[in-house]
Amino acid sequence: MANQLNDHIDSEFSKSIDLLKTMSIDASLRAQIAEVVGISVNALRQGHKLMFAGNGGSAADAQHWAGELVSRFYFDRPGLPAIALTTDTSILTAIGNDYGYDYVFARQVEAIGQRGDVLFAISTSGKSKNILRAVRAARERGVVSIGFTGAGGGDMANECDHCIRVPSDETPKVQEGHEFLGHLICGLIESEMFEHGRA
Repeated sequence: MANQLNDHIDSEFSKSIDLLKTMSIDASLRAQIAEVVGISVNALRQGHKLMFAGNGGSAADAQHWAGELVSRFYFDRPGLPAIALTTDTSILTAIGNDYGYDYVFARQVEAIGQRGDVLFAISTSGKSKNILRAVRAARERGVVSIGFTGAGGGDMANECDHCIRVPSDETPKVQEGHEFLGHLICGLIESEMFEHGRA
């Protein structure tokens, strides 16, 4: 039993290490990260906001990343306008009750999204209906959509303005990749927005 458990632990560590190595040498992914940071910084400098949406573990990512920007990441500085569309239970349940769960994010984008804002749309499969509807609502409002998916990209690969794909089909590994990328992007946004964070 102990040997089986240790083998499983070793396997999971290896898969995570391999995933990060694969991501680290992907030149196109690096270029996408730089582009997404540039889009976000440009939006913030022009007085716009960043919105985040996801389901389950991706909802946790949405809240986590918004929190890193509103509060702080590496250093003290003014808060940045970022909002997770996953947190207001009255809004979520009202929309779910009146329109259906597929609309819980789209309706919020329609209500508060403005041209020049940015929507981070997170779905490991790239097929979540409520995320896809939010992306479509963003397009109608002139909001830039940045998708985070797994290797296949799902429908989001064609629906989002930019789609970052973690090179895995395992949901937990995709989520690990998203968490790393979210931290990286938040840190880079912070350092670009404030001189203090620059080396």
